[in-house]
Amino acid sequence: MTHSSHPLAGVYAAAVTPYLGKPKTEGKPDTAFDFESISTFLHFLASRGCHGALLFGTTGEGPSYSPKEREALLRAIRVIRHQVRDFRLLAGTGTPSLSETIELTKLAYELGYDGTVVLPPYYFRKASEEGLFNWFSELIEQAVPEGKYLLGYHIPVMTGIGFSLDLLERLKEKFPRRFAGIKDSSHDESFASALGQRFGSDLLVLNGTDSYFHHALKNHAQGAITAPANLISDNLREVWDLFQAGKDPSEVQAKVTEQRHFLEQFSPITPILKGLLHKVHGLPHWAVRPPLGSADEKMIEEAAEKFLKIA
Repeated sequence: MTHSSHPLAGVYAAAVTPYLGKPKTEGKPDTAFDFESISTFLHFLASRGCHGALLFGTTGEGPSYSPKEREALLRAIRVIRHQVRDFRLLAGTGTPSLSETIELTKLAYELGYDGTVVLPPYYFRKASEEGLFNWFSELIEQAVPEGKYLLGYHIPVMTGIGFSLDLLERLKEKFPRRFAGIKDSSHDESFASALGQRFGSDLLVLNGTDSYFHHALKNHAQGAITAPANLISDNLREVWDLFQAGKDPSEVQAKVTEQRHFLEQFSPITPILKGLLHKVHGLPHWAVRPPLGSADEKMIEEAAEKFLKIA
């Protein structure tokens, strides 16, 4: 029994960015990605059940990196992607600038990425629905080739604007294949229900809130992209697999919900995810870029001890 049909259906980590921080050596570039550990990180995510990863989303601090910086990492990952079989790659390419977003989105497809996830132009919080429709229409027409997929990134708590059901319907009608759907990070169960009632499985919905992943699946979502998936994708994948098999994942979902609620104590979540990936799984302790600040060692020690009890 299967409940999914879209080629991008599945469980994705909203991946942290392997950033080493500002080098101490004078004359070195400010950005130092940990290129040596990228392959290890992707293998780690794949081994724990991820169908793929979203790079440069909110968890990946996407808006903190310039298009040139994003390009450097996207190109590096393209080089090693063949090492992780059947692992899908999505790129966060949204900026408030339409021209920059077009360039980044085009680049992602040229590099062979499976899809892009695009924030609305978040600086303009009072943009009209017609303005958003025109912005996304121009982006899709200029940057998304036939046979490729773009998802809108619905996270109004961060962007101040989002996707109404009517806007989604207009975009889907105009671009039935290229506008695949949305990453729904509204953290609103009623919105997840409304999406299912309005679109069924015609709109690809990838849920962004682990604690109601099963609820979203029951309402025609076809997967998830979440920050905690960096750490708990094994359980998210079990929820997914049980649901696909027509079995009840409620018990595993309860564990996922407990883990999500624990991680939600830390805001923003990226510093603690990087700390726990290091402490619990032995990955490098990657830095975050200002304005975020790294979690201190004591906090990481205490969080790791508590997290392991519910893992």
